[in-house]
Amino acid sequence: MPVCTEPAELGLYTKPPYTLIREASEHPLILVCEHASRFIPPALNDLGLSFEAAREHIAWDIGALALAERLSETLGVTLLAANYSRLLIDLNRPRHAPDSIPGQSEIYQVPGNQQLSEATREYRRETLFKPFHTRLQSLIDERVAQGRAVRVVGIHSFTPIYYGQPRLLEAGVLFGGARNYAQRVIDGLSRHSKKVAGNQPYKIDPLGDMTVPVHGDARELESVLIEVRNDLLRTPEAIERWSGYLAPLL
Repeated sequence: MPVCTEPAELGLYTKPPYTLIREASEHPLILVCEHASRFIPPALNDLGLSFEAAREHIAWDIGALALAERLSETLGVTLLAANYSRLLIDLNRPRHAPDSIPGQSEIYQVPGNQQLSEATREYRRETLFKPFHTRLQSLIDERVAQGRAVRVVGIHSFTPIYYGQPRLLEAGVLFGGARNYAQRVIDGLSRHSKKVAGNQPYKIDPLGDMTVPVHGDARELESVLIEVRNDLLRTPEAIERWSGYLAPLL
């Protein structure tokens, strides 16, 4: 019998892959929120996860979009935010990274990502991943062509408990080449008595990350990724507070 090459998810991704806010901003900063949404098309039944797991940190970065939107409003800067869950395809991973489409995320099995055909994997790459990064690249290209300064900052959050272990860190600034920019943010948060560190709780890996290595370092642009512990981003007041900390530093 002939092998079926049609993706099983054909036609499911009907909403745009991203939302673009303040496209025409003159500010040098471009904010990126790759894990902004936990949306999974209903036909995929939350990829086989429980109701609770599909709304936990494995599906999105809790509070990250609210923080990114508040920073965008405060600074009047461009924001590119994902409209689909990172579980479908992680926009901050290279296309062929092992965890680009995770069969397991932390302690959770993701049944709907296991035994996917290559046609379906490629469909997610072409439908969700490629448009997002093509748009980010074009935003940068347009500004560089105009001779404008450009900075690229990813806004993320991390879980306070990871594999059963508590994390005391409140914020991290992840960087590759933009050490001075990162240190400025670290020093600024430290002045607010925040528990903050560079390249914690994760490190930038050119083989495992997209935004900073590809859109920042490879183009010799200042680029960092901000991580805030998600239990500190659960209320409008908390979002306002962290936006106040970060906005003057970016």
